[in-house]
Amino acid sequence: MPKLPVVSGAEAVRALERLGFIVARQRGSHIVMRLGSSGCVVPDHRELKKGTLTGILKQAGVDPDDFIRALDV
Repeated sequence: MPKLPVVSGAEAVRALERLGFIVARQRGSHIVMRLGSSGCVVPDHRELKKGTLTGILKQAGVDPDDFIRALDV
């Protein structure tokens, strides 16, 4: 598994949108994203901890390599 970069919640949302996810709704500082029947909740924080980001990617079913490539676009 590649080393995940430190990203903000907004950067994570943009990368997931590039992978096809859409913002379903937001309540407070938590953004719910969907892609078909799978989805994830992304906290809108300045910096996401590595464990939080790993959990988001597992919840969304996204490969970390794909996520890193989507960040670089």
